[in-house]
Amino acid sequence: MFFQTLDILGTISFAISGVLVAMNKRMDPFGVLIIAFVTAVGGGTLRDIMVGVEPVSWMRNMTFVYVIIASTIFAVVFRNYLKHLRRSLFLFDTIGIGLYTVVGIETGLVAGLHPLICIALGTMTACFGGVTRDILCNEIPVIFRKEIYATACIVGGLTYFALRQFLEDENYLFIIAGLVVIIIRLIAVRFKISLPSLYKAEEEEEW
Repeated sequence: MFFQTLDILGTISFAISGVLVAMNKRMDPFGVLIIAFVTAVGGGTLRDIMVGVEPVSWMRNMTFVYVIIASTIFAVVFRNYLKHLRRSLFLFDTIGIGLYTVVGIETGLVAGLHPLICIALGTMTACFGGVTRDILCNEIPVIFRKEIYATACIVGGLTYFALRQFLEDENYLFIIAGLVVIIIRLIAVRFKISLPSLYKAEEEEEW
């Protein structure tokens, strides 16, 4: 029940972020719903395929479908209250990656995978939906820019396994790990912290 709640909350966050991007691109209602759906279940679908879950979780539990539809309607109806679309998109996207990271890690643990694979699985779960959303909306995915995005998910996963030796309650561990992801992302954007670029000015001159 705990992880299903986290999964649903992550679904809501990513669905709303998908709606905001789609509305910003002035898509029709069908397009908005499709982008919301792909954003919400893209990472979870990849996760389930990689661990051999058939059919994938959202096909076996209609709750996720209903949640996505309800979240889409909510975001469309109250779009005027989401005045700062870029800020709202950032907030919901950040919450989504925090929640989906821990859900992906938990899935890996249940499957008996190595901790490093669990972290990779959590990172892919958190990021793939947003990557698909951005590609369909003709945007460069955030994960491929200099912004701290996937790195926050990795640090959150490392935090979970580092604290696992000291805390026995896994629910608290996952909450802490999710908060670490969210806080790192917030701090990175607030203070404009980014990964160093491999691109050098000299390379431009050569071209």
